[in-house]
Amino acid sequence: MSTPTGPVDLDAVRHLLETTVMVDQVEIRRPTGTAPLDPDTGLVGPVPTVLVWSGSGAVLSAHGLAAVEHLVGGRWLDDTASWYGLVTPLAAPLPERGDLVTVTSAASPTAGTVGRTWQALDPAEASTVEVARITRLDEVIVA
Repeated sequence: MSTPTGPVDLDAVRHLLETTVMVDQVEIRRPTGTAPLDPDTGLVGPVPTVLVWSGSGAVLSAHGLAAVEHLVGGRWLDDTASWYGLVTPLAAPLPERGDLVTVTSAASPTAGTVGRTWQALDPAEASTVEVARITRLDEVIVA
């Protein structure tokens, strides 16, 4: 890990993250009620959601988050207990606990994230000095 020797240009770091890391398209949906029961089948349907945000971002594993630290030349993320993290631009709204995150398209043809869904474990991290929104995630199976 490299340590900056002078002042860090946060705008440059933000731009670097947005153009090299946050190159996939993600949706953040917020559950709005309870899942309906189909009386004919006895099966529970999906929980209704509302679209909170759709735009650029990245879902990274804990290993991917560590690699990004090296890319930007310094530590910008605390250790994570969860395996995945959502990285979104500062223009994105702060996700809330329970929000659902889905990768709708990926820039890399080898990405294995398209169509997978994660749930926000906590509200998005916030601080007085930021270069990106970070939200801890846990993968969920959506039927």
